[in-house]
Amino acid sequence: MKIKFVHFLRLLFPCNYIEWAVFLFFIVCYGILGSYIALHYRIIFDSRIPWDAYFSFDNKAIVMTGGSFERHPLSYYFFNWIRAIALFISNGKMDATFRLTLAWFSNIAISLSLVQVFKYLKNIIQLPLIITLLIILFFGIFSTNIILSFTPENFTYTLFLLTLYNHYAAIKIRKEEKIPASALVLAGITIGGLTVTNIVKVFIPVLFEKKLFKNWKKLGSAALRVSIACIAYILLYLNRIDFKYQTIFSKTNQQYEKFSNVKSTPIWDMICSFFFGGNILFPSFIISDKNNMKGFAYKGLFMDTYSSWVPYIFVGIILILLCWSYMRNFKNKLVQVIVISFFVDILIHCFMRFGLHTSYIYGGHFIFVYPLLLGWLFHSYRSAPKTLSFLALSISILFVYLLINNLIRMSEFFWFLDTYYQ
Repeated sequence: MKIKFVHFLRLLFPCNYIEWAVFLFFIVCYGILGSYIALHYRIIFDSRIPWDAYFSFDNKAIVMTGGSFERHPLSYYFFNWIRAIALFISNGKMDATFRLTLAWFSNIAISLSLVQVFKYLKNIIQLPLIITLLIILFFGIFSTNIILSFTPENFTYTLFLLTLYNHYAAIKIRKEEKIPASALVLAGITIGGLTVTNIVKVFIPVLFEKKLFKNWKKLGSAALRVSIACIAYILLYLNRIDFKYQTIFSKTNQQYEKFSNVKSTPIWDMICSFFFGGNILFPSFIISDKNNMKGFAYKGLFMDTYSSWVPYIFVGIILILLCWSYMRNFKNKLVQVIVISFFVDILIHCFMRFGLHTSYIYGGHFIFVYPLLLGWLFHSYRSAPKTLSFLALSISILFVYLLINNLIRMSEFFWFLDTYYQ
């Protein structure tokens, strides 16, 4: 038991000098950003603003309640702890110290997420250090990571839990070991508890356990482990709503109708600008008048579609690289796990169109797929120096453009804060 606990800590946290260096680099960069915003502006948490202060995040609602039970069934309990700790540190006041604590919780979660991706690239894919650092720096300036690094939201912690679980599952699959029922239960409750649709992703790695469909005992074992995880999750979910299961269907239908019938922008453009692009490359912003339904008016900031051809080219190149990686590594079980997990989000947001008009806020559910697939693409050409050089040069050019664009957009974000949220 002690050995397993030590292994879990080594999986969870940095465990060598380079991993600590990566962690400290991002926690300092994100920490400066989040601390400045928390101490000088009220946008991270304002008791008068329940939702949509920036990019459709529901900061106050999430911190106070964990979000709606039909989408975030168990996050209520998680955010009770987050809120209680933040209030303890701020002496019961929802002031700048309270905001600062919330921002640093987010900062730590996102920085640890980057460490998990770094570990995957270095230990599972076994890329050279220089390539690993290039990809992790590229990933670190994705718009999703920048925004979630100071945002108290479900997506912030979902990103960490999903990167952690994918790293853990990759280790198990590589060692040809089964994922134990205890791990499935824990992952199902935490990942599925924060966002209900993500529980599907917990069970995807089980499908790729060695000789699963060639051995009835292994198949039965897998079915039993998945069943135990599902039963534990369902019982906790039902307990959360006092076993009034009828409300799940009515509320879910209401949410789907509310978030799936936006026709203001062509579907193809929302898919490109918001789903595939907005989680990486900031588009331009739109300011909107909002109201908290209790007489308080405020300004909200939203992402617009891309306004020039260059961002579309950027997104197109990224997608080409991802598809290239998938085709090159089609027979790789670990790549299939990543892509199937990504397809769950594509199905929900692009095909079913749930929240497609604001799909840039859902990046915490899938954005880690990008660096992992890029890593596998580099790995597939490990014996082709010219192709490796071409890929490294391509990512470097994309990195420079991404950095410049996102710095400019963040300056616009600070203008918004200076104007409306001091």
